[in-house]
Amino acid sequence: MTLEDQIDKGRLPNHLAIIMDGNGRWAKQKGLFRTMGHEKGTTAVREVVEACAELPIPYLTLYAFSTENWNRPKLEVDTLMKLLVSSLKKEIKTLTDNHIRLNAIGNLNSLPKKAHSELMDVMNKTKTNSRMTLTLALSYGSREEITKTIKEISLKVKNNLISPSNIDESVINNHLYTHDLPDVDLLIRTSGELRISNFLLWQIAYAELYFTETLWPDYRKENLYEAILNYQNRERRFGKTSEQLNP
Repeated sequence: MTLEDQIDKGRLPNHLAIIMDGNGRWAKQKGLFRTMGHEKGTTAVREVVEACAELPIPYLTLYAFSTENWNRPKLEVDTLMKLLVSSLKKEIKTLTDNHIRLNAIGNLNSLPKKAHSELMDVMNKTKTNSRMTLTLALSYGSREEITKTIKEISLKVKNNLISPSNIDESVINNHLYTHDLPDVDLLIRTSGELRISNFLLWQIAYAELYFTETLWPDYRKENLYEAILNYQNRERRFGKTSEQLNP
């Protein structure tokens, strides 16, 4: 029996998020430029997107470029942006054929003009697809997102559009970049690092966390299946006791 066959299709995570880490280390181990690791990482992206669509998992969010990544060497940043443009152009047919909607979260206006234009074009061309929503977190940082949200809500309070007494989780959710996405059920991080790195801090409040030593360029469908099987063997209590869940 294969790993995929062992998965309970009735207990899949509704929203899977992945911190794709280890591209640079993969390249370094092989004596290559860091940029080669990012290029090789696109293969892993294709494998995971395909696997999620096949299972199916309705929502997949990939941490593609953080607000902090702008501080990396200019050559690496430029390469990542060019890779983004070329990948979007290359994958639009695959997204369309598989009815996958492309979405993006983050400070998108900070992206280079060409990358921003290509992103908007692919998002527009796939907006009616309904099999799966693939979200790219680009120029994204959770603290920046939360700060933006507080400012927007504060302005509405100032203009008497929202009463402070009516501010609850739903109001906050509606002002986040992820306002049209459900909370994350399973968060995977590759490369062996054990941290969240400013990713979806609000949205992963009750997510299951899964860390793997596998570097992102080496990540394949079987690695994803292992993570999902691990997830399905956990008891998600959301603050309750086991006895409450299983009376």
